Amino acid sequence: MRRLRIGILDLVTKSPNPSMYGRIMNANLASIMPQVVGVWCEQAGHEVHFVCYTGMEDLLSELPADLDLLFIGAFTQSAQLSYALSNLFQKRGAVTVLGGPHARCYPEDAQKYFDYVLGFTDRTVIDEVLHECAQHRPLGRQVSAEQQPQELPTLQERWNFIEATLAKAPLIKFVPMIGSLGCPYTCSFCIDSTVDYKPLSFEQLRQDLVFLLGKHKHPIVGWHDPNFGVRFNDYMEAVEAADPDKRIRHIAESSLSLLSEPHLKRLRSNNFQAILPGIESWYTLGNKSKTTETGDDKVRSVADHVNMILRYIPYVQTNFVMGLDCDSGTEPFELTKKFIDLCPGAFPAYSLLSAFGRAAPLNLEYQKAGRVLPFPFHFLNNNHAMNVRPLNYSWTDFYDGLVDVTAYSFRWKAIAKRIPATEGAIPKWMNILRAVSSEGFGRIDYHTKMRKRLDTDVDVRIFFEGKTTEIPAFYVDRVKDELGPLWSELPAGAMTHDPNAYLNTVQTAPATIPIRLRPKAATAAAVAAPLDEGMQEVAQ
Repeated sequence: MRRLRIGILDLVTKSPNPSMYGRIMNANLASIMPQVVGVWCEQAGHEVHFVCYTGMEDLLSELPADLDLLFIGAFTQSAQLSYALSNLFQKRGAVTVLGGPHARCYPEDAQKYFDYVLGFTDRTVIDEVLHECAQHRPLGRQVSAEQQPQELPTLQERWNFIEATLAKAPLIKFVPMIGSLGCPYTCSFCIDSTVDYKPLSFEQLRQDLVFLLGKHKHPIVGWHDPNFGVRFNDYMEAVEAADPDKRIRHIAESSLSLLSEPHLKRLRSNNFQAILPGIESWYTLGNKSKTTETGDDKVRSVADHVNMILRYIPYVQTNFVMGLDCDSGTEPFELTKKFIDLCPGAFPAYSLLSAFGRAAPLNLEYQKAGRVLPFPFHFLNNNHAMNVRPLNYSWTDFYDGLVDVTAYSFRWKAIAKRIPATEGAIPKWMNILRAVSSEGFGRIDYHTKMRKRLDTDVDVRIFFEGKTTEIPAFYVDRVKDELGPLWSELPAGAMTHDPNAYLNTVQTAPATIPIRLRPKAATAAAVAAPLDEGMQEVAQ
């Protein structure tokens, strides 16, 4: 096999000119799988050029023009950007590969623009792509392993890629690590709900932490596990064995059901600085919060639990999904406002209900009901569009509630209360920065403008109501502006997609034949960072 010149691009954002928060934090949202693919390509004897795109780089000059093979890892919000880049590099002679959540969620659309579209990815899948490295046009080849990889390269093997990415983080630097794949919970809207939980080697985890301490005196580890601490004692024993002096700080996403007081004491003793539990709903998903209560009773119970967490962990982000089918009227929004009052120290993160193609079984039901709207992928990041028509709300009523609860959460009074309720200078600073940047004030502004457009922009209103599939000029103009010079590289038809592709494929495929061409894969962000909004493809 000839030595290939390979580019690997991790798209952690979708456009240049990130917000103030993005400029500081985007480099910390780097995914693990692009680094893994880079290691496997180097071990196969190839030349690798690795770029983590944070929104600050010039993508037209970052990668060599004469690549043989380009891997792109992307969330759905970066689909239009990735399609444009694939078109550009294909014209330059490269074979292009898409992996990550978008490839898993929308393979039928992605294969129009890439030579390979990867689902689950292991070493065998990457070796197969490297060996073949052929054009597949006009329809790319779908490739996937039967399951997530059984093991991943060590931190030391990934270190060159990590170090280059950390150099882009101006203040806070998170080292990405993972100890498990999949999730034991079955939340019907989540991409990990159908992926079996699998812990990776705890001995390797220990060795990785020992290696890290040889590189940084006081590193911060960002755990990418979809639900950290399912094998709690095993994790803690590995951490304690590697770091008896408690020099490492940790950030993780977990569920309230795992965050008992004894566990919290042990997390605090091991320097866990931030926890991101999912609350999701006041009416369902009680298994994640370890409660059978609903409504007002659940608010009080969860608030008590989160306040207890704050006594041990300085920074807590609580995750909610807005617009679930169990919601109706003003009560869900009012209950969330009540939680904000009862638990002022928690930073609330709101995700809009979104159906990301094949990401979850529930998406089939939305598609069967004709409720999924063809919003351009560029806006499907859990915040800039809700592509599922709400069951119990008109769009105006839903946005009225969304604007109200967002404004309530990030008004100056709430920000002021959050400061004394948070322990430590960095958590206080992070709460303020996020509130006044795109995640707080920026969301208030965006949702408010969208609410006004529902009254003033007829094209937007009828699109939301499903009366037309024509993309409103407002969305086209925004994509054009944010892609900049790459807009001219966006292939014809790449602004639109079939929102019912998953349903159509299932209905037409024989029940006994898997919907894939050969064993496949998921490069890039398939194991992507859960430290961002909505965190994954809902989680993408």
